[in-house]
Amino acid sequence: MTVGILIVSHNQIGTELINTARQMLSCCPLPTKVISIETKDNPDRIRQQLDVELKGLDQGNGILILTDMFGSTPSNIACAVSDRDDIRIVSGLNLPMLIRVLNYPNLSLDELENKAITGGQEGIVRCHYTGYSS
Repeated sequence: MTVGILIVSHNQIGTELINTARQMLSCCPLPTKVISIETKDNPDRIRQQLDVELKGLDQGNGILILTDMFGSTPSNIACAVSDRDDIRIVSGLNLPMLIRVLNYPNLSLDELENKAITGGQEGIVRCHYTGYSS
């Protein structure tokens, strides 16, 4: 059994990130679902969809929810289940975070939560242009 991953994001951000990760890794080693939220969506309907997706992902080892921006609708809807012991929520989703999580499919929920946080943080770096060399 493994941890399930639920991405809750604005528009198609989560879908594009998971598609990119699958392409980079040639697979998706963890059960993953995406909930895409648009401005016209009803938050109550999205909350119902969240409950359905959580049931489908639950394999007994917990669920890691990744949201794109803290304090926004996706994050607020996800936080509605933050009182559950079998769920962890990490906001600030980026590609390095997602790749890090997917690279460690055998870790526990707590360990994956930590990988998500460190992967996201360490994936943010300042790049310096040094010119192209031939």
